[in-house]
Formats: sequence, C-alpha cells, structure tokens
Amino acid sequence: MNDDRPVLLETRGTCMHLTLNRPRALNALSHTMVRLLDEALARAGQDEAIHSVLLSGAGDRGLCAGGDIRALHDDARASGRASLEFWRDEYRLNARIARFPKPYVALMDGIVMGGGVGVSAHAAIRVVTERSRVAMPETAIGFVPDVGGTRLLAAAPGELGTHLALTGRSVGAADAILCGLADHHVPARLLPALTEALEEPAGPGVSVADIVQRFATQPPAGDLAAQRAWIDACYAADTVEDIIRKLRESGVPAADTAADELLTKSPLALKVTLAAVRRAARLDSLEAVLDQEFRVSSRAFEHPDFVEGVRARIIDKDNAPQWKPGSLAEVDDREVARFFAPLGPGEQELGLAPEPADTSAGEGRAG
Repeated sequence: MNDDRPVLLETRGTCMHLTLNRPRALNALSHTMVRLLDEALARAGQDEAIHSVLLSGAGDRGLCAGGDIRALHDDARASGRASLEFWRDEYRLNARIARFPKPYVALMDGIVMGGGVGVSAHAAIRVVTERSRVAMPETAIGFVPDVGGTRLLAAAPGELGTHLALTGRSVGAADAILCGLADHHVPARLLPALTEALEEPAGPGVSVADIVQRFATQPPAGDLAAQRAWIDACYAADTVEDIIRKLRESGVPAADTAADELLTKSPLALKVTLAAVRRAARLDSLEAVLDQEFRVSSRAFEHPDFVEGVRARIIDKDNAPQWKPGSLAEVDDREVARFFAPLGPGEQELGLAPEPADTSAGEGRAG
C-alpha cells in the first residue's frame, strides 16, 4: 500500500530520514510539507539519539522541483495572501537548515529547482549525482530567485551566479559544485549504500562528511569552467541592457545564445533579479538576504508578470508570455527599487535578521 503522506519521517539508527513524498509532482513543496519539515528538524535538533539528518526525494526523477507553482498562481489570481504565509514559513525553514546544529545531508539527485534548492543547498553536506539538474529558473515565470538563492548565486565564482540567476539555466553535478551549490558527487547507484552507511554511528574521529567522502567520485565534466572568460566579462556590467550588449558584442556563439534567452524573460524580473543578487552580495547573513527576498517575493506576487509567466510556461504552455512592461527600456528604475522597499502598513516583514544566530558546531552552509 502506498504511503500518501507528503513527507515521510523515519529514524534508522542515528539518522533521521526526511523524504519528500509527492513523486507525481516532482516532490513540489506545499505549505504542509514545509511545516512538517520544520517541525521534524526542531525535534531532531533536540534529540540526542539523532546524530544526523538525511533529506531525499521519493521517486527517481528528482529531489524537488520547487514550490507548488499552480497553487501560488491560483492564489495570486484570486488576490489571496496564502502564498505570503507559505514563503514566510519556507524562508524560516531555509534559515533553520543553514543553522542546523547537526550534520544535515541533502541528496540532490535528479531535478532540484527553486524551493528544492532552498531545502538542500543550505545544508552542511550537499550531494549531487550524474542525474542532477540544479536551477533557479524564476525569471522565466516573471518571478525572482528566492529561498536564499540570491545569496548562494552571489557567492559563486566570478559572474557565474549572475549568469545562472538571469538565464535560469540548470547545471549538472560538476557545475553545481563549481558554483558552490553542492559539495560532493556520488554516483546514483551508490546512494543506497551511502544511506545505509549514514545510519550507523560514526566511529571515533570519523565525521558524517568523512563517510560521504568515501562514496564520492569525480563528476562528469561540466560546461561553465571553460566559459568563465565571456561570462565574467559580460555579466560584470551594471545593467541588464549592458549585459545583453556585451553578450552580443563578444563574438562568442554561446554568449549570443545567452542573450537570446534573456530576451525571452520578464524584463522587470531580470532587472529586479540583477539588483537582488548584487544587493545580496553586500548583506552579511543569510537571514538578511531572506528578509530582502521576502520583500521582493511579496512585490513580485502582486505583479501581473507572475500570473502571466506561470500561465504561459506551465499552465497553457504556449511559451508566449505577454510581459508588462514588454521591454527592458520600459522598466522604470523606481519600480525596481520598490521591490526592495520596506513593506507597507498592514504587511509584516519576515524579520529574521535581528534574531541572534546559532553558531553551534555543525552549522550549515550559509553563514
């Protein structure tokens, strides 16, 4: 009999297993799933019998394809507010994962996008496989990278993170490791053995990271390392218009293709995304970035490009979104700035940054 619980919780040995269990929806996150994960981590952090946590996704297609986009779309069309409460709890979960006091291992096998990055890439130990495809594809649906993604991408070498944030491209194992989104490559066929090894108490002087390293191998070659020259040169520009101009003038076919991709995205989302990544690089904590992202998400949720982007890319799948405004030249800088302004009367800020950070041993990725 199939277990239809959206998150499966099981403690085996000293390891708590958290399994995202919506395989037909590529384990897309619902609000219920976010709450269950948060509650489980709160308990595991206090339980001395649990030495580590392992996150995985049910099925063989991916860890998590992101949030439940259709539910967010329907809420936005109805001028609802449920999505904002979902993001509030989701971003708090992302912060908890980053500060979790015990080793948190994320198996980023298969598709890992959007919210899936949020529950995995802030982990202390992040494992990708030859099947991994990791992405923050929000600009394609008129949205902006969130779940701490702007901090992760801002920290990538050179301008690789800017390239991925604006284009929304997915990367494989080697490029995910290069960009700081993952730590180890483990062949998919070895994941069951790795999982079993993590269930036993580590011996004296042996860490969970040591156990994972025993299974790690060199990933298949990636693409980005060889493209650093044109990516760094073009994406260092101050505006999206200048980035596209540099891509066109570079004489590199791959750069020209990237420019073509950018011109299919929401012009407003592109400009807000560039500003968000640049601002994230100057903020001093993941919590501060999540506070910023909550403001941006709240504004993006209200803008018609989000509903239109989801309609065109996911619901009707005509891939012909009618963006408003329709060109980069029409995007008002004051509108971009509004995405980062404090929330207005009747709106509650996320407010993570003022809270004292837990600096316990075993802290996760983003500090």
